[in-house]
Amino acid sequence: MRIRDKLSSSILGIIEKSKEPLETTEIIELVHDTRVRILYRLHMLRGDSLVNGKQVGSGKGVWIWWKIEKS
Repeated sequence: MRIRDKLSSSILGIIEKSKEPLETTEIIELVHDTRVRILYRLHMLRGDSLVNGKQVGSGKGVWIWWKIEKS
């Protein structure tokens, strides 16, 4: 697992507090950073198995993100 920076920690906190999956645009509105930086961090968090993400739709695509339920 990588060391998380402030942006990654902020994104992870938002997703963990949410009761339902969030679209990337919703996360961007809450974090107030660029789409590119947020998408990069989201994919890193997904790679570290800290969040789940799924692309829905076609074309450029829309991603939804949700917390991983620990058993």
